[in-house]
Amino acid sequence: MRSVWPSTGLWRHGDFLRLWSAETISQFGSQVGALALPLVAILVLDASAFEVAALGTVLFLPFILFTLPAGVWVDRLPRRPILIAGDFGRFLLLATVPVAYAFDSLTLAQLFVVGFFVGLCQVFFDVAYQSYLPSLVEREQIIDGNSKLEISRSAAQVGGPGLGGLLVEVLTAPYAVLADAISFAASGLFLLRIRKVEERPERTVVNGRKASLWTELKEGLRFVLGNPNLRAQAGCTATSNFFSNVAFSIILVFAVRELGLSAGVIGLVFSVGAAGSLVAAFTATRISGRFGIGPTTIAVAALFGPTLLLVASAPAGNAALPFLIAAQLVFGFTVVVYNIVQVSYRQAICPPRLQGRMNAVMRFMVWGTIPPGTLLGGALATWIGLRETIVVGAVGGGLAFLWIVFSPQRHLREMPKPVDDSGIAPAPEPAQA
Repeated sequence: MRSVWPSTGLWRHGDFLRLWSAETISQFGSQVGALALPLVAILVLDASAFEVAALGTVLFLPFILFTLPAGVWVDRLPRRPILIAGDFGRFLLLATVPVAYAFDSLTLAQLFVVGFFVGLCQVFFDVAYQSYLPSLVEREQIIDGNSKLEISRSAAQVGGPGLGGLLVEVLTAPYAVLADAISFAASGLFLLRIRKVEERPERTVVNGRKASLWTELKEGLRFVLGNPNLRAQAGCTATSNFFSNVAFSIILVFAVRELGLSAGVIGLVFSVGAAGSLVAAFTATRISGRFGIGPTTIAVAALFGPTLLLVASAPAGNAALPFLIAAQLVFGFTVVVYNIVQVSYRQAICPPRLQGRMNAVMRFMVWGTIPPGTLLGGALATWIGLRETIVVGAVGGGLAFLWIVFSPQRHLREMPKPVDDSGIAPAPEPAQA
C-alpha cells in the first residue's frame, strides 16, 4: 500500500519534524495567549487603554535590554538547550496567572512582571531558534524549512484566535492563559526528542585569547550594519513595527469599547482574516521565485500600513466585521511573504558562526521599535482617540517600503551566496590596563 506521507525533502527529516511540531504547538498556544493576556487586563482588571498598551511595551522591553548580549551567548553555546529552557520558563511564568486568579490575588503588577520575564525567555528562544534552523537542515533547504514553519504560524493565526476567544468566553481569560502555558511545555518535550548532536560553536579568538563579549558583539554589528541590504531590511521592518504597534497596542481596546465586539467575535475575526497568512506560507517561495526577492519585498511592504485604514474606518457593531476581516487577510498575507523572504535571505548569507549575533542584531533593531510604538499608541489613544491613533499607525507604516526602494536590494532577484567570512574579521581586543 502506497504511503500518503511525502517521501522526499524535509518530510523525511525526523529532527526537523520534531522542531516543526514543537513550533506548531507553541504557535497555537501563543495565539491564544496573545488574545487572552491583554483581555485579562481589559475584562478582569479593568485596565485603561494606556495600561493595556504599557503591558505590550513590557512584553517587548527585554528585546531592547537583552537581545544583543543574547546573540553572543547563542553563538557561544549549543542552541537546543536554550530553546528548551525558553519553553519551560514560559510555561512556569504563564501558569502563575490562572493560579493567582483562582486565589483572587491577580493584579496588574503581576501581569507586568510575568510579561517582562516571558519576554526575556522569548528573547533567548527567538535568537536561538532562527540560528538553530541552518544548523539542523542543509542550506538549500532553508527556504523550504522557513516556509513550513510559517505554515504552522499561519495556521495558528487562523485557528488560534478563534480558539482563544472561545476559551475566554467559556473559561474566562485567566484560564485561557493556561492553554498558552501548556503549549510551551509540550513544545519543550518535542525539542527534548531532537537527536542531532550540535557541534559546539567556535569562539572568536583574537591575539591567541578568546574574545570578550563586547568584541564578539561588535563583530555581529559590523556584519549587519556593513551590509546595505541588511541595513535596508532592518530599517523597513523597524519602521513598520513601530507604526503598526502604534495601532495594534490599542486595537483590542478599540474592538471591545468602540466597536462593541465580544471576545468570541474578535477571535473569530482574527481567525478568518489569518487565512491570508496561510495562503502566503504556501505561495511565498513561488512568488519570490517569479518576481525576485527585491521586487517581492517592495510590493508586500508597501501594503503594510494602508491595510490598517480599513480598521480605522470600520463602523460599530457587526457591520465592522467585513472591514476587519479584509484588513487581516491583506496584512497577514503581506507580512508572512515578507518574513519568509527576508529571514531566509539573511540566514542564507550569514556564516554559521555569526548566525546568533546576526539574528540578535536584526531582532534588536526591528523589535526595539515596538516598545516605544506601543507606548506612543497608548498615549495617542488618550490624547486624540482610538480611531485616530490607528490612522497614525497606518500612514506611518505605509512609508516603510522606501527603505528597500532606496537600497541595492530592489534589484535582487535570486538568493545570494554566503558572505565571505574573511571580510568580517573581529576587531583587536583593547589593550589591558
